[in-house]
Amino acid sequence: MRIIFAGTPDAAVPTLRALHASSHEVVLVITRPPARRGRGKTLHPSPVAELAASLGLELLETSSLKAPEIAQRIADARADVGVVVAYGGLVPAAILEMPTHGWINLHFSNLPRWRGAAPVQWAIRAGDTSTASCVFALEEGLDTGAVYSRVEVPIGRHSAGDLLASMACAGAHQVLGVVDSLESGTAHAHPQPEEGVTHARRLSPADGYVSFTHSADYEDRVIRSVTPNPGAFTVLPGGARMKLGVATPVERADLEPGQLEVTKRQVTVGCASGALLLGDVAPAGKSWMDGAAWARGARLGEEVRLGGETGAQQ
Repeated sequence: MRIIFAGTPDAAVPTLRALHASSHEVVLVITRPPARRGRGKTLHPSPVAELAASLGLELLETSSLKAPEIAQRIADARADVGVVVAYGGLVPAAILEMPTHGWINLHFSNLPRWRGAAPVQWAIRAGDTSTASCVFALEEGLDTGAVYSRVEVPIGRHSAGDLLASMACAGAHQVLGVVDSLESGTAHAHPQPEEGVTHARRLSPADGYVSFTHSADYEDRVIRSVTPNPGAFTVLPGGARMKLGVATPVERADLEPGQLEVTKRQVTVGCASGALLLGDVAPAGKSWMDGAAWARGARLGEEVRLGGETGAQQ
């Protein structure tokens, strides 16, 4: 099978690597253009672009597939199937029709639940106990196509980054299985249910705010859903922000929301119900450090409270 692959972030890398190592031929790789990262805001190619270059694959870096010259280049590839993993852009209807077997998409949710840009993050945030990895037929609707393969995945206490990395590796073999079945003529796709549709918008930095005014379980899910990106934070007295790493919920009823209990080895913060044992933290302008080390250096008084209902706006 001649394959066009479209993907951009780290989550797309395992699938491209698996397809390249298979009996199929990756004839074109499409990815987003270099993006500015780091303090110097220098341009860096996408993880998929870096892998494609190292493998000697033909590469097309573009933020849109609408231009006629882009469409012609895709048509010239004479692909049997297109594979998409988190490319970050829409595939126009005319291009969807170009490969003999159309396009398939690896999506990290139990479709139709959590269609959209951040399915793993929202599954964690909502308290889902499991999710799924789905390979479906790409069509013009947002993640609406019939599903070729569905593999359930337990969520546990993973952060979004860890869970996505694990699902990306497992999903690569899932995609390869669907490509093989398309080649052999044994592939069969099942329409998605009409019930249970939810949407997973991209999370913004504000979504990472931890107020400690909800239950410890909820605040824990907020932190894990935005780790590592866009990242969790709370506010200190005076409004300064402090980044938060993954914390641990504990049963406590003696601490008010935001109230601290500091010992030599740990920092416990009260929530509306229960409490959180802080993990690593990063006060504004400082590197990551153990929560207890931060508290010792900050010399916090008993009256100090973290978070609060209006803290995210500061």
